[in-house]
Amino acid sequence: GSPLTRVAQVIVAAMRRRRLPLPSDPSKFHEMSKKEAASTGLSLLTYTNQFRFLDKAAAMDDSILEEDGTGSSPWHLCTLTQVEEVKSVFRVLPIFGSSIITHCILAQLQTFSVEQGSTTDTSLGKHFNIPPASLPVFPVLSMVVIVPIYDRVFIPFARRITGHVGGITSLQRIGVGLVLSSVSIAVAAAVEIKRKNIARDHNLTNNPVAVVPMRIFWLSPQYITFGLAEIFLFPGLMEFFYSQAPPGMRSLSSSLAFTSMACGYFLSSILVTIVNKVTESGQKKGWLVGNNLNLLKLDSFYWLLCVL
Repeated sequence: GSPLTRVAQVIVAAMRRRRLPLPSDPSKFHEMSKKEAASTGLSLLTYTNQFRFLDKAAAMDDSILEEDGTGSSPWHLCTLTQVEEVKSVFRVLPIFGSSIITHCILAQLQTFSVEQGSTTDTSLGKHFNIPPASLPVFPVLSMVVIVPIYDRVFIPFARRITGHVGGITSLQRIGVGLVLSSVSIAVAAAVEIKRKNIARDHNLTNNPVAVVPMRIFWLSPQYITFGLAEIFLFPGLMEFFYSQAPPGMRSLSSSLAFTSMACGYFLSSILVTIVNKVTESGQKKGWLVGNNLNLLKLDSFYWLLCVL
């Protein structure tokens, strides 16, 4: 069945059987036979002493067993293997949560940073202007250039040092990606401070449609840095989620990488709303309220994301 259904069954069964005592011997938990496991293509998993509240779902109770010793319904009694599958998903949730804020940063680079670009000098030569909405192409271009270097230079070099076949572990990749994403938003904050200072020096602060005498390419470092972060982060997430999941949960675990991206975009909208509510007082508007980017506290918002 669906991995989500199997997760729901364990949670529901654990809630229904929450008053049952847990056996001290793991062999006393309800489990499928090796023959049944082979027929379903699953592997029997060994018991782990984590998330013990889920163990209730596999605690034996003769009142709901059929005559052949099997459970009447997986919504009432689950196998130990099924419980361990759900535990494997729970174990990766902290990594999943930490990656959400990174994709929240990506959402900002595709919204506020594009608005930043619209206030700068977008000319490229005498007859061409760079559309600010095309700025997100910089991470893609940086990945096109850096990925071959990463694959042909960095990984072999790291492999000689660490002895790991992939150069560095998936968790190390994720860690590097998270650090680089923080660096990218810190760079964005620094560039925004510079842009506002230039606008102030040229008396353009109160003009929302004025073009600040600053080239749009000043915004490229934050995009390039984030592209580098994605090179480490996303493959690391996919590899980690896949490697930590048993066969029955690999499709669900692998989808967490894409789910974190979706959650990041939702969190972006929520953060903007919360920041505006918290920072407004009386006649004073919130940090990000208004149509004049020169008067907003976008740099402060970027620093907040960097801290998060």
